[in-house]
Amino acid sequence: MERESISRRNVLKRLGVAALMGAGGVGISHPLLAAETKETSAEGAPGLKPPAKWYQKGIIGDPHMDAHLYRCLSAIWGGGMGDPGECLDTASRIKAGNDLSWYEEWFRTAERVKAIAENSLKKGRKISAGEAYMRACNYYRASEFYLHANPQDPRILNASKSSVDCFQKAALLLSIPVQEVRIPYEGTTLPGYFYLAEGGNKRCPILILHQGFDATAEETYHVCKSAIKRGYHCLIFEGPGQGRALREQGLRFRPDWEKVVTPVVDYVMTRSEIDPGRVALLGISFGGYLTPRAAAFEPRLKICIANPGLHNYDESIRGHIPPALQNLLEKDPQAYNNAMANMMKKITIFRWFMHDGMWKFGADSAADLIMKLRPYTLQNIAQKIRCKTLIMDGTAENLSPGQAKKLYDALTCPKEYMLFTDEDAASTHCQGGAHALSNQRMFDWLDENI
Repeated sequence: MERESISRRNVLKRLGVAALMGAGGVGISHPLLAAETKETSAEGAPGLKPPAKWYQKGIIGDPHMDAHLYRCLSAIWGGGMGDPGECLDTASRIKAGNDLSWYEEWFRTAERVKAIAENSLKKGRKISAGEAYMRACNYYRASEFYLHANPQDPRILNASKSSVDCFQKAALLLSIPVQEVRIPYEGTTLPGYFYLAEGGNKRCPILILHQGFDATAEETYHVCKSAIKRGYHCLIFEGPGQGRALREQGLRFRPDWEKVVTPVVDYVMTRSEIDPGRVALLGISFGGYLTPRAAAFEPRLKICIANPGLHNYDESIRGHIPPALQNLLEKDPQAYNNAMANMMKKITIFRWFMHDGMWKFGADSAADLIMKLRPYTLQNIAQKIRCKTLIMDGTAENLSPGQAKKLYDALTCPKEYMLFTDEDAASTHCQGGAHALSNQRMFDWLDENI
């Protein structure tokens, strides 16, 4: 393992990345990469690495793959969407940095666990079947994560549909109070789930939520479950660039996210179960840009929550790209593409982000993708938000460091800043690995302010 870490450090140094890391060693979108290039002790002594945090300890041996293994483990709490042994056993079979190996091993686990569900169902064991389907749902979702170099790869849609199918079967078998919905949107519809608050169809406040760059509505069940237990109806949907809206309908991200959220609020207002004066909107991950953008133009929202806040997505992404490459982008886009292709061969996160991003933003090259991100900024927009807004953040936020505080400072509406630290064991992006604490603090705040 130590030999692998040294090898990755040498790759980064050859690419000139180590010397270009930002303050605190954060710069390539994952703290493991930062940890491998920052060689000072906790006391600042040169030549010694500080003790690794729990989220910096490698298991697979590739920083980005390890991050998404932790993501699968995070899904165990609240939603029952995994088991530690199944996740860790799958990880032990994955070849570090090998995209195909990731797919094959997660898909293999998903198929095995789905077979458990089907066998239980044949025997009339509905709870056992539902629980196994729920785990298989997340494993299918994970399997297609690194296949996006070719969006037409049939394995992507197959895994996605299998994930959705397993979730819907689990929801029925486990008597989860949820309805699949289709929300009218620009001549088509957006997929979503409407969860009824515990206690029946009485008029209750509603939490509308969506994910960001790559998570799915099914994966986010833990938030919905926490909401309905606390007396909130909950609507989770997938907009352009997300989940089934992308995979099945070909809809791509758009910066004017109010054009997405307003039809969703229109739909919510047709539901007799909701209290129209108590509507909250939550955006997770890249949703930390999308949700505030929508809130700036949607007056029917009482609450806006961004986890984490994201003021300028273009600036955030550029912060992970060496300055020499950024300069090349302006002068010679083709040379930039060639240089980025070289980095993509060597570093998993660059390969994943560029392939994934080109698909979701409709770009035809790495240079085109970065140019298409420029409109995703809340500069001169954040000041238009009028509803009370909660900005969540973490001291180990590595995907968009500093962005939450920038957004918070730009807001002129009633606002609050919620910081998670290493002492909370919840300091990473979207409080990964600490959903229990994250949901508790967020919903306690929402209870007090809705």
